[in-house]
Amino acid sequence: MEKLMQYVWQHRLWRQNDMRTVDGRRLQVIDPGRLNNDAGPDFFNAKISIDGRIWAGNVEIHFRASDWHRHGHSSDSAYDSVVLHVVDRDDAVIRRSDGQIIPQMRMPCSPDLHLKYGALVGAADRDIPCAGAIKDMPSVYITDWMSTLGFERLYAKAERLEEMRRRFGGDWEQAVYISVARCLGFSVNSEPFERLAMSMPLMFIGKHADSQLAVEALLFGQSGLLDKYAGSDPYAARLSREYAFLSHKFGLRAPEALGWKMARMRPPNLPYRRIAVLASLIRSGFRMTSRLLAVRTIDDAMALFSPAMDGYWSTRYTFGPEGNRTLKAMSRESVTIMTINCVAPLMMAYGTVHGDTHLTDRASALLHSLAPENNRIVSMFGEAGIKVPDAFTSQALVELRRNYCEKRKCLYCRIGHRMLADSARRRE
Repeated sequence: MEKLMQYVWQHRLWRQNDMRTVDGRRLQVIDPGRLNNDAGPDFFNAKISIDGRIWAGNVEIHFRASDWHRHGHSSDSAYDSVVLHVVDRDDAVIRRSDGQIIPQMRMPCSPDLHLKYGALVGAADRDIPCAGAIKDMPSVYITDWMSTLGFERLYAKAERLEEMRRRFGGDWEQAVYISVARCLGFSVNSEPFERLAMSMPLMFIGKHADSQLAVEALLFGQSGLLDKYAGSDPYAARLSREYAFLSHKFGLRAPEALGWKMARMRPPNLPYRRIAVLASLIRSGFRMTSRLLAVRTIDDAMALFSPAMDGYWSTRYTFGPEGNRTLKAMSRESVTIMTINCVAPLMMAYGTVHGDTHLTDRASALLHSLAPENNRIVSMFGEAGIKVPDAFTSQALVELRRNYCEKRKCLYCRIGHRMLADSARRRE
């Protein structure tokens, strides 16, 4: 309950007409202060007026006034700076450590606020309990929130890439190589792909980039996916022998089980096929940073992420018998996802590091030019009434779902805030 009361105080959702302390003095809140998430009073640097006299200090919030004593604040000098005690139940007089009485204010909230909050967060990780409210909100309100969330997600991905670059001493190419590998795993195998790329430095691959066999041997050998087929498939056996030679040459050690997931997966998304695509992108030298930064349209991305899949992988999704048709490297939908998760974040990261606002603007413009993703999250919010015209908006919805709904942070979501604000006041 105190968390909800802090929320009401922070956002000024209490009744502000004829405010008074519990002993009848006129009260005005000039500044509610800054929320403190660490030890000490709940709000720092608040400013209030009591009977015309201005007080600057901290504010403490409790459901019951007697909680002040139960929490040991009366003997804690850290709370001597409190200028106002905000409570729902006025059941005790509270004092500073020197015995001085601290002004107290009742902030009664709507009886059903806690119930509405519980209904929101209780089902937010499984459903969209605010769906009914979304349809009644002004479109400009939703659009503004989507814009904030879209940039929030884009900046987070850019920062992840920039952290990777710093980790490798400012090497953009190595960071981009790992980013591309991670993106090829999509959401299901992103972690195994990233670990694979981390274990197989680009500089080693570069020494044999002119050999398709060597590049595939290094990647498949490090992936741990060769052993199952080396005894039955001649090409897998050949890759295994090449890997044994190259791993000894470079002192490589394959990481322990990477945790590849393959259940209920469409053949084009199997890690075997994706590793083969990565090998084709690396063949003849990676040099992807400048090429990714030059992308302006989905057609540019299609040309970039559609390497020639000749030889063994031209007709196969995995090791084994040859298929009866020639296969593309990736579908247009898959390339769109690669552009969302790899190209736009690189533009934002690179533009931010180099102070190139033209490039950072292109990052968001690129997302606005792409078709929206087709996934469960987008469908859920689409049914709730949110229009999804492009990939920027679909990314905003993924951010909303992953980092607000599923984490039950309804208090920090503008939709949840608007719903709860109307329930925050209670008539005496």
